[in-house]
Amino acid sequence: MRMPAAFVFDAYGTLFDVHGFHPLAEALAPGQGAALLQHWRTRQLEYSWQCALMTSSAFPRPDFLALTQAALDYAIAALMVPIDDAGRRALVDAYLALPPYPDALHTLAALAPRPRVILSNGTRAMLDPLVARAGMTPLLDAVLSVDAAATYKPAPAVYRLAADHLGLAPQDIGFVSANGWDAAGAKAAGFTTFWINRLGAPAERHAPAPDYSIGSLADLARIVTD
Repeated sequence: MRMPAAFVFDAYGTLFDVHGFHPLAEALAPGQGAALLQHWRTRQLEYSWQCALMTSSAFPRPDFLALTQAALDYAIAALMVPIDDAGRRALVDAYLALPPYPDALHTLAALAPRPRVILSNGTRAMLDPLVARAGMTPLLDAVLSVDAAATYKPAPAVYRLAADHLGLAPQDIGFVSANGWDAAGAKAAGFTTFWINRLGAPAERHAPAPDYSIGSLADLARIVTD
């Protein structure tokens, strides 16, 4: 397969570890830290999918920060953990300062000089400080938010944002995500997809399979540079 002319990366769960503050979650919810983070992440994604369908003149689409906060409130209630307002603020602040995966910076650097873009559900107000804090700013050509399409992944309009920005056909763009459903959405939109399958999960059954299923971002760098 011909290598893509540019690469588009998902942010949450792909470049940034959404479970990267487990010690804080465990300290606030002893014995339930991992469950809290899993409930939070699952509900966050479910809310994004539901709100994309529900958006109307009577129901304005909440942005991703609002969904993230609402999903945390749900997770706290579902697990009945006694987390007070200060603890809740600490968790939200931690989400806004997620650590990058150890191989993220190396991989972005290795893909140069090809254009490298983030396309995320996050707002720019969430993403820009996250990227800067991780030292990714000089390694990226753009940070794109779904807010420009007024919906959420995996709506085709979201993936078109990347193709339009880069001025390339989708098949000439490598879309990189650790979320199987996101890779499926990008593949359905015509992109060459690289699924970072860190946990060895089964492939999605409702959409075309990704072009590449690999175990890490470092594997992507090896495929492209070898």
